[in-house]
Amino acid sequence: MQGARSAATKAYRVDRRGSEHRATQRFSSAAIYSACPKAMMNHEPGSDPNCIFCKIVRGELPSRKVFEDDDVLAFHDINPVAPLHVLVIPKRHLPTLADAGPEDQAVLGKMLLVATRVAHDLGSTEGFRTIINVGRIGRQDVFHLHMHVLGGPKPLGRMIQPE
Repeated sequence: MQGARSAATKAYRVDRRGSEHRATQRFSSAAIYSACPKAMMNHEPGSDPNCIFCKIVRGELPSRKVFEDDDVLAFHDINPVAPLHVLVIPKRHLPTLADAGPEDQAVLGKMLLVATRVAHDLGSTEGFRTIINVGRIGRQDVFHLHMHVLGGPKPLGRMIQPE
């Protein structure tokens, strides 16, 4: 099992640093997510030195913050797809929602409450959408858990178009 765990860890690291996911094609996502992320996660905020969102948490990269506390940060997306497009992230590096465990329950709940507060504060009082993309199939681009909060004055388009 140790050899498989090591191979899965290498594949995951290559993937989360943007190598077009080719390394993860040799392993099932369940094997990768169950074998390595917990070992790679640190409980300190902004702990991954190569993660763009950790760099924002540490103040190394600028962001247009709309909410911040000890656990969660919310900021405007740099490529908005709706009049309101904010990202809500845990400050502690957590690669994907699939990596969350019982110890993450409080911060996950806080992220949902922050999404509601931010949407209302920024004028989306008649509704909004939250999206969490997970892994390759979910089209997650940055491997630090993040929730998109989308809204605006008009109804949003359909979530997924039929193929």
